[in-house]
Order: sequence, then C-alpha cells, then structure tokens
Amino acid sequence: MVRTTTSCLALLLVFCAPAEATEFTWSGTTDPATMDPHAMNAAPVLGFLNNVYEGLVRRGKDMTIEPALATSWEPINDGEGWRFHLREGVTFHNGEAFNADDVIFSYERASSEDADTKSWFAPVSRVEKVDDTTVDFYTTNPNPIFPDSIANWMIMDSGWAAQNGVESPSPNTTTYATLNANGTGAFRVVEREPGFKTVLAPFEGWWDNAEHSITRGTFLPITTDATRVAALLSGEVDMIRPVPVQDAPRIGAASGLNVINGIEARVIMLGFDQNDPDDTFAEPKLRQAVAHAVDVDAILRALMRGNAQGVYQLVSPAMRGYSTDRTARPSTDPELARALLAEAGFPDGLDISFKCPNDRYLNDEAVCQAVTAMLAKADIRAELETMPVRNYFPAMRENPSDLYLLGWSPGTFDHEHPIRFLLATPNAEKKLGSWNFGGYSNARVDELLPLIQSEIDDGSRQGMIDEVVAITQDETAYVPLYVQPLIWGTKDTISMVQRPDDFFILRWVKVD
Repeated sequence: MVRTTTSCLALLLVFCAPAEATEFTWSGTTDPATMDPHAMNAAPVLGFLNNVYEGLVRRGKDMTIEPALATSWEPINDGEGWRFHLREGVTFHNGEAFNADDVIFSYERASSEDADTKSWFAPVSRVEKVDDTTVDFYTTNPNPIFPDSIANWMIMDSGWAAQNGVESPSPNTTTYATLNANGTGAFRVVEREPGFKTVLAPFEGWWDNAEHSITRGTFLPITTDATRVAALLSGEVDMIRPVPVQDAPRIGAASGLNVINGIEARVIMLGFDQNDPDDTFAEPKLRQAVAHAVDVDAILRALMRGNAQGVYQLVSPAMRGYSTDRTARPSTDPELARALLAEAGFPDGLDISFKCPNDRYLNDEAVCQAVTAMLAKADIRAELETMPVRNYFPAMRENPSDLYLLGWSPGTFDHEHPIRFLLATPNAEKKLGSWNFGGYSNARVDELLPLIQSEIDDGSRQGMIDEVVAITQDETAYVPLYVQPLIWGTKDTISMVQRPDDFFILRWVKVD
C-alpha cells in the first residue's frame, strides 16, 4: 500500500524540511521460487530479479537492448564472438566493486551443469578476460543475436558467492543465494519470507538515474484470484497482476482504480510426452487428433473474454522470425479427431494423463478444464491433475504427463529462442532443449538451429525458420493455443510501464 509519512528533527530553532517516504505494495499469483538468478529460468524469478541484479545488457521500456553493466559491445573479427566493455565505478549492494572477474565467474556459474540458464550459453565456446573492464565471448559460429540472448543473464559478485558457499547454483536445495541477494540493481532485498512477502529498498549507490518515487517496495504473492482482487479494491495493495479477465470491468469501473491492458509475448501451448517410442504421443496422428479436438475460439471467447489472440506458432506475430507462410491453425473437428484415433489403432478412444499448473498462467486451470471437456468430445479421456507451479515444473522435469500445458515468452523476442529451448533435441552437453519436457526430436530441426543462429541475411534466415515451422506443424510437435493477454490493475495515482514480457520493473514506478 502507498503510505506517505513525514518526520522532522528540530534542534533549538533550526527546522528541517519534512522527508517524504512512499511505500508501494504489489501482488501477483506466483512467488519467485528463488533469489538465485541462475537456478531457475522462469519468468516469475527472472522478472522479479531484474529489479535486483543486472546483466551486461538490459531491455528498455520499448524492449530494445540497451547498455547496463556493459557500456558498449562489438563483434570480434567479423563473427568470432563479441567484445563487451564494462562500466566502471559500479558496486554491488554490499559495497564490493564490479569488474571482469565477476563477469567470468557469472558466466561459469550460469553455464554450469546445475544452472537452469545453461542453454543461454550453448553458442559460446569460451570467454576471456582482456582486462578488468573488457571481456570477450567467443561463439562456435557467428551469432548476430547473442547480445539479445543474454538480456536476462545476471551478474553475481564472485567474492560474495565464495564467502557464502554459493559458487554453484542449487535449483533443488535451499542455499544462501536462495534467500539472499547481492546485485548491482536499482533495488536490494531487505527481507525475504518465501511464499509470504519479499521487501525491496532502493540501492542508494546505484550507478544509473532512478526514475521511481518509492522508498520501499513489498511484493505479496496471492494465488487466489478473488483474494487478490479484494486486496486491490480495499486498498491493501496498490497493484495486482494479473487481473482475472472476468473482474477487469469491475476494477475498471471502481473509483480510484485503473486497468492496464496489453498483449504479452507469451504463447500458451499444449505439449506431449513423445520421447520414447512406447509413449502414447510418439504417434503423430494422436497429436494431430488433439489439435483438431481443441476449440481455441471457444477458449478465447468464453475464458479470455476476447482479450487473447489465437496463434499456431511458438511465437506471436510481433516476434522476429514469425512465419507468415504458416498462420492457419487446424480446424476444430471432433469427428476428424476420432478418425485419426482409429487410424492410429484406438477406435474406442484414448486414455491419457494431463497435468497443468493452477497459479502460473492467466486462467490456466480453467483453460485445462475446458481442454479436458473438448478432448472428451473426441473420445480422448484425459485425467486432469493441477498443481502449484512450484511443484509443476519439477514434476514435469522428473516425469512429464502424456499431455501438459506450457507458456513460453522468448527472452530474445526472436523465433530462435523457442527452437533452441522447446524444439531442439534435449542435449545437456550442448545445452539444448532444456525445456523440451516431452522430448520432441527432429534431425533437420537440429541441423537448422545453428544455421539460424549464425545467419546474418534476414531473408535466408527467415527461410530456415519457415522450414522449422513447417516441419513442427506437420508433425504437431506442440499445439499452440493463444498469446496470453496482459491485464494489470492499479491505483490511478500510480504510473508504471507494462512491457510485453510481463516483467514488472520497479524502477519505473511513480506515485503521484
């Protein structure tokens, strides 16, 4: 909640001007699972920690890449890699100076086997320190989008990590870095109670100019939609994200409140466990049956109230590399779905497991319930299991269900991103396919990926992306559903920036 207080200390007849303090409280559905920037490659973690940690580059209000801990960068020898020139005079929250050693350490940590961010560095062959303010990243092939690809890579203090025994990320255990943070960003963590609240305070030693007007920011995770909306209506919190679509009109009509609408970069899709020949969905006709059974228009109309945008690619039309050649989605046709089941040897229908999160994406549980009912009309009997996201992703990595729900927002705003993470054959050594839970694999897609990463000519590059889209649509690697809407609710005394990656950047919050 925004609170304004004044205090004045007077000595004899000398009076001081009142110092104004403004507190800001916001709420979302998902608590960041960790304060470790390399332990989990998930938007709730990366979005929150963008307020605390920084990388060599960052994204601005319009999503363009701009300098952060690097002031400039340029290619090395016409494509061997990239040289980054580091910002001088930067300190971490604990007062330690930032330098090239921290960059090297953070690369080694973020690309290590235990790091969930290791796929970001699949194109990197080696990293070399030139001097204290210059670092070279060498790539296996020319990589024109490399600076974009590391916009969410965050730099840690090597000395702080060694002092606290967190030289490596530990995604599945609690460490000092799980509960504490020491970045160079505009805000520092002053209180962390997982699942309850996280409190941030401005970092007075930040190298950049602060645009915000707050002195304390408190995040409260509230998973229940009704409770979150009530907190905004009562003034307990100053902002919530997301606003349930059914409650947006009520909040928009309430005195003193605003609704901010937008379209996110995130595509919501259905994925299949198809890693093993014995897996049910190793048969493409069964995957095609699911695509024909799901009525996306009905989901957009009934559950999203017209706020979402249907799509049948792993990126939205706003992303670089979107294929204009393959925009149509399969017809909604339960009879065709049943015919495909029969052709695949299931004339009496199909029984499958279906897992979904219930607190990660907008209306995720309701969407999965609707999909379950639609599948049933095509004789695909899905046993639906929903769970909190903190349990969902570990469960999917351990043992994916036959069918599952996934949302993907490309950190580079480029089609290469989901190809690398969701379509490449999983390969830990090459740091590929780290979110390809179902084990989709196609040799031609794997062959095209490094070519897409290194191609400079936009026309040639788009042709290769178009080929990947054609292959994966024909094989029904996934069933993309829609681009998720962004609906935020806030007091009308507050201004902020809503980016399509759904990252809430506290340094842009101003309270009138």
